[in-house]
Amino acid sequence: MQAKANGGYYVPAEAKVALVIRIRGINKLHPDVRKTLRLLRLPQMHNAVLLKINNSTIQMLKKVEPFITYGYPTKKTISNLLYKRGYGKIGGQRIQLQENKFIEENLGSMGLICMEDLVHELYTCGENFKKANNFVWPFKLNSPRKGLVSKRHPYHSRGDWGNREEFINDLVAKML
Repeated sequence: MQAKANGGYYVPAEAKVALVIRIRGINKLHPDVRKTLRLLRLPQMHNAVLLKINNSTIQMLKKVEPFITYGYPTKKTISNLLYKRGYGKIGGQRIQLQENKFIEENLGSMGLICMEDLVHELYTCGENFKKANNFVWPFKLNSPRKGLVSKRHPYHSRGDWGNREEFINDLVAKML
């Protein structure tokens, strides 16, 4: 309304965070692709991570696009992932985030004292996103109910790999 009153156009803000899920295995991978998947913290199929969107991560996603699917998660999706499949990196160990004391002990100095603070930080891509995201272990998901359509074709051609935008939330719901 305000933009229209001033004679302009309203353009919604671009997403700041992407949820990336690996959908293909390790056979016949080029070493550069394997290295990029390792840098993205996606060592095996059906692992998912949250990424801050910037030029370098977009270039990395383009390099490994046939092996991943990604999109822009809602706050509810991030919350479900953390509550159902959330593990933290505590002393090099993978510890399930069942109690807020784990979050407070490791991220309390940044003002993150409970699960909702962590969800908000990851969703809004706040100033402590990097530390919070590094604290969260990559999510290990199940294969989707009723399976994937076609790993060999891009999403816009009725396949699976590539950018799904908001439709990543439906896929995550099938994989939880």
